[in-house]
Amino acid sequence: MMQRHARSALILTLLLAPLAARAQAPQALDAIRTAAERFVTQQLGKPDHDVVVHATAAQLDARLRLPACTRAIDAALPPAARIAARVTVGVSCAAPRWTVYVPVDVETELPVLVLRQAAARGSRLSAADVEIRRQRVPGLADTYIRDVAQLADRHLKTAAAPGTPLDMDLLAADILVKRGQRVTLVASIHGLEVRAMGEAIADATPAGRVRVLNLDSRRIVEGQVESRDLVRISL
Repeated sequence: MMQRHARSALILTLLLAPLAARAQAPQALDAIRTAAERFVTQQLGKPDHDVVVHATAAQLDARLRLPACTRAIDAALPPAARIAARVTVGVSCAAPRWTVYVPVDVETELPVLVLRQAAARGSRLSAADVEIRRQRVPGLADTYIRDVAQLADRHLKTAAAPGTPLDMDLLAADILVKRGQRVTLVASIHGLEVRAMGEAIADATPAGRVRVLNLDSRRIVEGQVESRDLVRISL
């Protein structure tokens, strides 16, 4: 009788052992990485038909052992963070409570303007200098130049090699109005347009704001640059 009870207890122990092992299994690290990647792609929304976004979470330390989450894993950006070429995502569990911060690299595959040949610092680019090429590049689509029209009134901040994809950080706006330059001030009053001569007090870029000395009244006014010799004043 005692032997039968002993055998029953042994069998019960063997049956329950896998359940206990599973209950104590740590949280799968791949699930944490997947949650971070999915969060980033969802935040970016559905891209244009010719754009593909890739989010790749960093490998987590294999020694990291967290208790398995009994609820759905959540993900969020830290306060004041925004999605860029590299972003940190907080992946958390409510029960048991834990949070892991996961670095995620963001890349975009899209048609982008690239340089046909090397260009020097300060170069102003035209359609002859670039070509459209589909590439996988770091960061988001809206930081890259995809239309030749976006090159107008801009120049390279630094020298660039052939095949360089062009983004907004690589280009700077041209100085359209220079300090000391004579410009025409234009203001609209009750449907009437009033003009006066002025002198720019500082440099200004296209559509930029600039302070101008009115040469008739000797007053300093501020307006928006509309062209190389015209500044519009709001009254």
